[in-house]
Amino acid sequence: MGLANRRNVGVFAHVDAGKTTTTEYMLYECGKIRAPGKVDTGTSQTDWLDVERERGISVQAASTSFLWKDTAINLVDTPGHVDFLSEVERSMRVMDGAVLLVSAVEGVQAQTEAVWHALRTMNIPTIVYLNKMDRVGADPERTLAEIRRVLTPVAIPVQIPVGREQAYTGNCSLWQNPGIGAFSLQDAVERLAEADDAILERYLNGESLSPEELRQALDELARTGLAFPVLFGCSARGIGVAELLDAIVEFLPEPKGSAEEPVSGVVFKIERHKTMGKLAYVRMYGGTIRNRAAVFNATRNVHEKITQIRRMEGQRGEDIGLLAAGDIAAVCGLTSAQVGDILGNPAGVPPQLRMAVPLLMVRVYWQQEQDYPAVVAAMQELAEEDPLLGMQWHRQERELHINVMGPIQLEILTAVMKARFQLDVTFGQPSVIYKETPSRTAEGFYAYTMPKPCWAILRFLIEPGERGSGLVYQGQVRTEDLLLQYQKQVERQVPEALLQGLRGWEVTDLKVTLLYGEHHVWHTHPLDFVVATPVAIMEGLQAAGTTLLEPLLSFRITVPEELGGKVMADLAQMRAEFSPPETAGDRMTVEGKIPVATSLDYSVKLSSQSKGRGTMVTSFWGYQPAPPGTDVSRPRIGVNPLDHSRYILSVRNALSEEW
Repeated sequence: MGLANRRNVGVFAHVDAGKTTTTEYMLYECGKIRAPGKVDTGTSQTDWLDVERERGISVQAASTSFLWKDTAINLVDTPGHVDFLSEVERSMRVMDGAVLLVSAVEGVQAQTEAVWHALRTMNIPTIVYLNKMDRVGADPERTLAEIRRVLTPVAIPVQIPVGREQAYTGNCSLWQNPGIGAFSLQDAVERLAEADDAILERYLNGESLSPEELRQALDELARTGLAFPVLFGCSARGIGVAELLDAIVEFLPEPKGSAEEPVSGVVFKIERHKTMGKLAYVRMYGGTIRNRAAVFNATRNVHEKITQIRRMEGQRGEDIGLLAAGDIAAVCGLTSAQVGDILGNPAGVPPQLRMAVPLLMVRVYWQQEQDYPAVVAAMQELAEEDPLLGMQWHRQERELHINVMGPIQLEILTAVMKARFQLDVTFGQPSVIYKETPSRTAEGFYAYTMPKPCWAILRFLIEPGERGSGLVYQGQVRTEDLLLQYQKQVERQVPEALLQGLRGWEVTDLKVTLLYGEHHVWHTHPLDFVVATPVAIMEGLQAAGTTLLEPLLSFRITVPEELGGKVMADLAQMRAEFSPPETAGDRMTVEGKIPVATSLDYSVKLSSQSKGRGTMVTSFWGYQPAPPGTDVSRPRIGVNPLDHSRYILSVRNALSEEW
């Protein structure tokens, strides 16, 4: 099947907007299943995990494939809760188009807005689908106005809803009816004129445009992400789903690339199968891979043999034998593959967008002492599937820590550990993840020459970097002084050495330059630079001093105007920085940035004191220096490299209990 007859589409929305129900009815409409499953009864195809069926929410992205009117569609149903934003982020990378669901009752919600901004950053063509049109309180006019105000002014209905709330029976085509107000051809002309200069010129000249001309213009603009068709439906009753499938084929673009090009693909999801073992979900951008062929993992610098290529539906699948450009499938045999790994040529793979940033850390506890090895192995497996868990295993202290997005993720992890691994775990109180950065420029030097045989001499220059720059590393050492293999060893060790700074937090936003290095022809062993690098780095940090950085969120709060004073007082108390509030009707909106540490539970508090009428939308803003006097540290795991003697013994596994 040619690329023109293929679509790769992600379904995105705020939690409970009806993504999984919509996916079920798509499968039903195309004849893939005999009856649509239901989220509430745990019978949906894409929510196959036990925890998903028990709780009625999606916690991981699920892929399914079907045929609609001679077009093959790969559809990914993504989680809607903000705690699983990493799953959304990974799925978005490999999609050519998107369907954004918005509830016609609740309107634009927190996750809706976060996903929309990510879709626009990546310029992914998007269809907006207003679901739950039959519910009491459904208001398509209000919801469309909110979409145009908060998301995009170029949201253009291609349908006119028939009936309201429980009397809603479906839609009629805009192209066959002049309509009125926001649901009219006249409105479509005015909206398209904002995105298309040719239409604007004809509009200003008083020329009329036929419905077919408008439709063709919207087709072109939608496929390039410049305008956004809006459709309506009630997925729970199957109303509007067939028209949505037609719109996917019409308004969303086909994948690019060629099966004859060099192999180019990306691993966007890792999953464990009961019988097949490790499955690496791959999106191909160029070339073709086949069963029993070797593929080069450019990220890991290894060749691995493919054992099977499978089209998966939940835990069921079929061997399809090959995977060509523009398609998505699960690949068996890639034992070294991790999420984000590039197969073949990296040039054809789009960059990764970072939306999800875990800002909380928790410690993992196990019930029985004998469960310790199994818990570590299970968490390692889960961290392979979701790298943002950032599992930190401290062997000597027998401690396990993970990074999380929020409390719902902890509940799901507890359930997954029980259902999948038969392990009972609990988690400690979440703590905010701070970071450190050098306060000034300094040098770090260490000569590791005793006790023989050893020889590793290093001198680093450590400089503060721009906020958000992370770690920038540079080497300025001749290979005559320090062999290239040792320089590579040092470069690998620097990020590890920066995982714990003077206060125990990761050190970031700095430039590290290797000014001088020296090995000895007889005495040097590669392990010597494993010892010397952290010591020299910590010596440099001690000379530079470090500044504590705290995480901040961007926020937008909307509340009834009578609560405005209370909210402003709360924000001031939480050290928020915000712009003057804006008032529209009886609602007040205020935007700004706020520390995570002071606002952990504020969205719950706001909902309670406003009786559900207040909303708070947040997204990660970045790190900035904590206020003077803030001294939050965490216990160092392992021996501090500044304690040279003990550190050398610990690396050499020679540290006795007396120490």
